[in-house]
Amino acid sequence: MSKRVDGQSAYVLHLHPYSETSLVVDVFTREHGRVPLLARGARRPRSAMRGMLMSFQPLELGWFGGGEVKTLAKAEWLGGMPLLGGRCLLLGYYLNELLLKMLPREDAHSALFDAYAFALRALAEGSADAPELRRFEKTLLKELGYGLTLDVEVETGRPVTAEGEYTYLIERGPVARVGAGDTATAEVPGLSGKTLLDMVADDYSDPRTRLESRQLMRQLIAHHMGGKPLQSRRVFMELQEL
Repeated sequence: MSKRVDGQSAYVLHLHPYSETSLVVDVFTREHGRVPLLARGARRPRSAMRGMLMSFQPLELGWFGGGEVKTLAKAEWLGGMPLLGGRCLLLGYYLNELLLKMLPREDAHSALFDAYAFALRALAEGSADAPELRRFEKTLLKELGYGLTLDVEVETGRPVTAEGEYTYLIERGPVARVGAGDTATAEVPGLSGKTLLDMVADDYSDPRTRLESRQLMRQLIAHHMGGKPLQSRRVFMELQEL
């Protein structure tokens, strides 16, 4: 049965050609999650949608259809978002790639949508620092059922202390490092208690916190992606910016 949906807040994650005149557009919506849409005629020079289906711009969409790929019926650009550029543009593609590769289709996560919109707004204003990315990554993992334990030692139940040194057991949480032989490895990230508590508070003003939180989130995301490579990260590494 064909279903009509209107008035949906959305962002374009990815688009690719479909026939000589149309596009398939993967969008992220607040109420329906990630949805693939067929934009008929969007590649035609005079199409009203041709210049509207841009990544990182807030849209209001309507669609219909009962199959896996719906048909885009309406698109309205809501405006108010500066275009991303430079490093911020690459970071935007990183956010989009995480959603495309980790979020199932038609699985709504309003908190994740809000975190994504907040991160894009910060990037559009020129902020390419850690807070926006780490907040988004934490929200993504939480919404997918992989929420992080950061402030309690998982083996003892004791509170994490700022002065302590810890290793982070993936899919479990932090455990205290108690001796010289108890060291971190590539599979088990090591980090300070202050970093863990700063991540709880979303405070990334400390350079060590920025470094260790980035390393931790990189390894956690790689684990939950099952080793799938991130093309955006490869580009970052080639540019020596990640």
